[in-house]
Amino acid sequence: MIQGICFDLDGVLIHTDELHYLAWKGLADRLGVPFSREQGDRCRGVSRMQSLEIVLEHAGRAYSQEEKERFAQEKNEAYRAMLEALSPADVPEDVPPTLEELRRRGCRLALASGSKNAGLILARTGLGTYLDAAADGNHITRSKPDPEIFLTAAQMLGLPPERCAAVDDAVAGIQAGRAAGMVTVAIGDSAAHRAGDYDLERFGQLLDLFPGPGKEEGL
Repeated sequence: MIQGICFDLDGVLIHTDELHYLAWKGLADRLGVPFSREQGDRCRGVSRMQSLEIVLEHAGRAYSQEEKERFAQEKNEAYRAMLEALSPADVPEDVPPTLEELRRRGCRLALASGSKNAGLILARTGLGTYLDAAADGNHITRSKPDPEIFLTAAQMLGLPPERCAAVDDAVAGIQAGRAAGMVTVAIGDSAAHRAGDYDLERFGQLLDLFPGPGKEEGL
């Protein structure tokens, strides 16, 4: 019986991938480094410094650790400036009613995002009001596919990992959820790769999977 659901943020509860891409692209353009959409897609679900390595892979020169940390900070400042403009209107329309219904059915809900900007996003969009706990990049030392973020979220919910489901749009996130011992639910890119125990086309299909305590789980 699944009692808790742990959600990734970007690409699941809200879509800010384009903002990430624009912020990285702005840095790459300033440095004169080629940066493609394909590279941007590869930055999904990995840490900021891992993403920076992807951005710089065609740089044609090496950068010091100090320079890299400065570049990562520059990108994050640009990204956070874009996040300030977010509002509840930016949340996909099926997300709030689905979260409300899952809670009504007795499921405990948590964020499990590696983003250190998750708190700002939750505040700007109002998504935090639907969650019982929020684990983000400020609570962990290891990024997905390491299971730390999902294990932390389960602990915050007061549930064993095997009683939780991990919902993620990145293959690395699904790998992390599986390593944590959770049922994995893929959506978006990870679903296209058939990475999860369940692969969904729409967020609202979670209601078919998790009918609530005392009922048989669907699909």
